[in-house]
Amino acid sequence: MNMEDEMSMEKGMSMEKGMSMEKGMSMEDSLEEVYARMGIRKEVYEYGSRVWESLQERFAKIDQVAEYNQLKVIRAMQECRVSEACLLGTTGYGYGDLGRDSLEAVYAKVFRTEDALVRPQIICGTHALALALMSNLRPGDELLSPVGKPYDTLEEVIGIRPSKGSLAEYGITYRQVDLLPDGSFDYEGIRNAIGPRTRLATIQRSKGYQTRPTLSVERIGQLIAFIKKIKPDVICMVDNCYGEFVETKEPGDVGADMVVGSLIKNPGGGLAPIGGYIAGKRECVENAAYRLTSPGLGKEVGASLGILKDFYQGLFLAPTVTASALKGAVFAANLFGGLGFQVVPDGRESRHDIIQAVTFGTAEGVVAFCQGIQAAAPVDSHVLPEAWDMPGYDAKVIMAAGAFVSGSSIELSADGPIRPPYAVYFQGGLTWPHAKAGILRALQSIVDKGLTEGVLCRKNSK
Repeated sequence: MNMEDEMSMEKGMSMEKGMSMEKGMSMEDSLEEVYARMGIRKEVYEYGSRVWESLQERFAKIDQVAEYNQLKVIRAMQECRVSEACLLGTTGYGYGDLGRDSLEAVYAKVFRTEDALVRPQIICGTHALALALMSNLRPGDELLSPVGKPYDTLEEVIGIRPSKGSLAEYGITYRQVDLLPDGSFDYEGIRNAIGPRTRLATIQRSKGYQTRPTLSVERIGQLIAFIKKIKPDVICMVDNCYGEFVETKEPGDVGADMVVGSLIKNPGGGLAPIGGYIAGKRECVENAAYRLTSPGLGKEVGASLGILKDFYQGLFLAPTVTASALKGAVFAANLFGGLGFQVVPDGRESRHDIIQAVTFGTAEGVVAFCQGIQAAAPVDSHVLPEAWDMPGYDAKVIMAAGAFVSGSSIELSADGPIRPPYAVYFQGGLTWPHAKAGILRALQSIVDKGLTEGVLCRKNSK
């Protein structure tokens, strides 16, 4: 290399470094400086670092669960002989769709059920739940919720809030037994609520927009066993949204007749662009398939439209993606709980879903948190979320989700209704570093609004 070439190379490197500096970041920056450029100041960064250091043992256990579930998914794919041909799609009627049928066999193995329905034509979790209910209940039947109020969007499905096409319009009644104040099951109340017309019990695993404990798979199994002992033919359906792959067991392992969820939550691994699943007893799944398509057609039709690769790969990634989201939830619980905010679950409890509730007591706190999450997003970080009247909810709701898949809540997101007790519900994070950055940015937003009352300064002075 001659002198002229060396000068040219040095000039190129200098220009490259200059361009990097113009963008606000250089390779010599420390991690703290990079966070600072993302709007996270020193006191928040230092507090977050101490919380993170205290969680290493907890994070190692989360990784062990992810490893177990990863092997479970791989084994299911191998046993179902997933091939490259399965990744291709169909159009039109979708007859003989090898990939679709194999994927449903994989889901049945992963969730330990007889059969499964996994379709892009199921558009969201609420749709999957409505489909499972409407296909397995008949006029004159009664639906029982032994775990209290269902998620807001199911109120119109059931007819708690009047709506066109609700179960109530078809003569299906509803009965509810609330949890006891300590979060335990009201077994006596459940026993009294089960009658001759009780056909299906819906068990919501996650908390929804409530600050109750999430149900572990073990507790769900105990509840199912209790219900079956009283009336064996009651169909026990578990709303599994946000709970998949958090534990080594799924509700299908403990006797659930149907396990229902959304692919833009945990099992889609951040890659599924749409979809839902119903895994369970063969008859229950068959009923759902006939309701989704048409009597006489059922599972035999339904084109996969070229997105099967995303469904398969998303499921493959789901255990480790869920682990990242779970680390974010545990980090948030310890971060905000340490500042005196009410958090459910708290920082020490065992985890059974990826949702973290933080109660601020004011609408301003909910909005500030969500705006902080949005500011850390890779998509639409410049957008300022505001509360609005969303379909299916009885109060204004604010949602932060700068996601690659619109509305995906396995991606970093937060939302909450603008009503007492003014709690925000945080979930997701395709990677742990992004979950961490988003939570720190949310805390910074709370600090900027003056809602920590100097607690952070006292924490850092210790």
